Amino acid sequence: MEEIQSHLDHYRSSSSSASSPTSRMPSSSFFYVRKPGNIRQPISFEDSPDWEDTDADDKVEEVRADSRNNATNPAPNSLSNVNSGQLPSPSLPEASNAARKIAGASVVWKDLAVTIKGKRKYSDMVIKSSNGYALPGTMTVIMGPAKSGKTTLLRALAGRLPGSARIYGEIFFNGVKSCLPYGTFGYVGRETMLIESLTVREFLYYSSLLQLPGCLQRRGAVDDAIIAMSLGDCANKLIGGNCFIQGLPNGERRRVSIARELVTRPHILFVDEPLYQLDSVSALLMMVTLKKLASVGCTLIFTIHQSSTEVFGLFDRICLLSNGNTLFFGETLSCLQHFANAGFPCPIMQSPSDHFLRAINTDFDRIIAMYKNWQDDNGELSSVNMDTAVAIRTLETTYKSSPDAAAVDSIILKLMEKEGPSLKGKGKANFFSKIAILTWRSLLVMSREWKYYWLRLILCVFLSTCIGTAFWGLGHSLSSVSPRVAAIFVFVSFLSLLSIAGFPAQVKEIKVYACEESNQHSGRLVFLLGHFFSSIPFLFLLSISSSVPFYFLIKLREDFSLLVYFVVNFFMCLLVNEGLILLVASISESIFHCTLLLITIHMLMMLSAGYYRIRGTLTSYFWMYPMSFIAFHTYSIQGLLENEYIGTSFAVGQVRTLSGYEALMNVYDISPVLGAKWKNVLILLIMALCFRLLVFIVMNRGHCSILRKRRNHPN
Repeated sequence: MEEIQSHLDHYRSSSSSASSPTSRMPSSSFFYVRKPGNIRQPISFEDSPDWEDTDADDKVEEVRADSRNNATNPAPNSLSNVNSGQLPSPSLPEASNAARKIAGASVVWKDLAVTIKGKRKYSDMVIKSSNGYALPGTMTVIMGPAKSGKTTLLRALAGRLPGSARIYGEIFFNGVKSCLPYGTFGYVGRETMLIESLTVREFLYYSSLLQLPGCLQRRGAVDDAIIAMSLGDCANKLIGGNCFIQGLPNGERRRVSIARELVTRPHILFVDEPLYQLDSVSALLMMVTLKKLASVGCTLIFTIHQSSTEVFGLFDRICLLSNGNTLFFGETLSCLQHFANAGFPCPIMQSPSDHFLRAINTDFDRIIAMYKNWQDDNGELSSVNMDTAVAIRTLETTYKSSPDAAAVDSIILKLMEKEGPSLKGKGKANFFSKIAILTWRSLLVMSREWKYYWLRLILCVFLSTCIGTAFWGLGHSLSSVSPRVAAIFVFVSFLSLLSIAGFPAQVKEIKVYACEESNQHSGRLVFLLGHFFSSIPFLFLLSISSSVPFYFLIKLREDFSLLVYFVVNFFMCLLVNEGLILLVASISESIFHCTLLLITIHMLMMLSAGYYRIRGTLTSYFWMYPMSFIAFHTYSIQGLLENEYIGTSFAVGQVRTLSGYEALMNVYDISPVLGAKWKNVLILLIMALCFRLLVFIVMNRGHCSILRKRRNHPN
């Protein structure tokens, strides 16, 4: 590695006159001043400073060295400009020296090409023959406009491409052509799902329980991740807040998502758009924090759309892409000189990243056309005389024949020839531990999510009380049979329908699982079992609190065993309904459309449940087969009526009596067998398990929209 570093220093010094703007840099001021008479003209590629020879080489070398070692010798905060050759060095957050050293790894990609079927309209080739490298302790940024291939290149290096992708070329880690083992790298997507009802420390701790085996010091890993991402001030704050406390802002949430991947102390960290949806202050803090992380040895590779001048100065190397083509790879300052050599010097008072995107983003052609039309009408603005397609071809051709490309090829060969220490995978938590962790975490989330759980519990108790008071005073005569059947039907149907209010919570659960599954923290079976076990206490509490007031208000038989069966039956009904909601949530994440679908399904089940028309008299194949057998309302209501009326009798006059079964013959279809009610409970349990089996199949076959969206992340 020392040999490669000396080669890099030699490359910097030897190419300072050709690959760095410092040799032709104005020595007067930080920003370039417009020429007189250009005040009302827009900044264009025609505007450029007059380069003068200066003795700034030594100064820039000092600044570059300071940028590489800013963790130990931080410079004071000050505005700076990359155009003038000064790299900004914001002071690092406190406790940076307390961060633990990380053994980074070198990454090399040579002639890397990626094709994804259907990704582009005009071609399946997303990345075209890209070359580059990343070294420990440095930040390598992949920059380009939208749909340039940034995320695809990042995912290719991390081994996270979808199944439809084909990769060509070679990728080396520490000089060895191999895949990255578990625990040696971390990947943070553009949109990550956090559990808002947990504090930062709790979230990271449960994440460490899922990622690390029991022998490792998990709390120490969590503390290190909090220090590394400067989250000490908000470690005990709720991520999403509550009705009294405001949640974390976007910048801190983004750093929490990165800290989750740091609990395993990875050698390489891949981050897709770390500045996504961040303001300028949060973006600068994010980049300074990542710079601090790189200073302890970690290899950082991330994508970025554009940045401010201060943020741009923190990058070590830049890989500039446009339409899958590599327009430049090398030092950040050399990129400025590369554009100047190609005929596109950075305009005055403009951020380098803005300048780069202005030159290679084809969407600016439409803006240029609008300016031309506006100039024709008003005659005040000059047009930007620039063809983006020509600029892209010019930059690509200039780079291929430049000393920068030759230096990159030379460094890549040296990194490929010299093998470093092999990357060894790290242990995982075992299967049963993950189930217990997810179960306990979900129980904690349920205890704090008042909107989806406690409010739902209150509404269910309120609704069951309303139904009970509406059917108050039925008595126990033969005439009370029909209204009591109606009361039980309304109770089961309406409270099952009210359970749809928990659908958004199910979508959140699947999104969190999708994020964890993509990073190999969890699995389908682990998620389903953990979700199943964690839902049992809440649903049982919901069934007790709803069944007891209803049971006594409509004056069902006063027998404790019958009350227990009533609670168990309704609990199984809710368990089946929860599985149905989870199945719909796994197919689509649209709350509006899924709510309509669930309401429609419940209405169809209510129509075929045997109350509006006795089940045995249904003639249509659709209503009899399969709807009456699929409707869980049917088995729940049957069991509750058998629990209430089997073994009872009603006097008809002074001589004749009717059994409970005979009294229900013209009202509802039940079984005369004494133990038939437990058969209905068993059927409900089987249905609950079958719905979760269907969820497992949907996830396994790739039909889950949330999982499919995460795997095929738009570039």
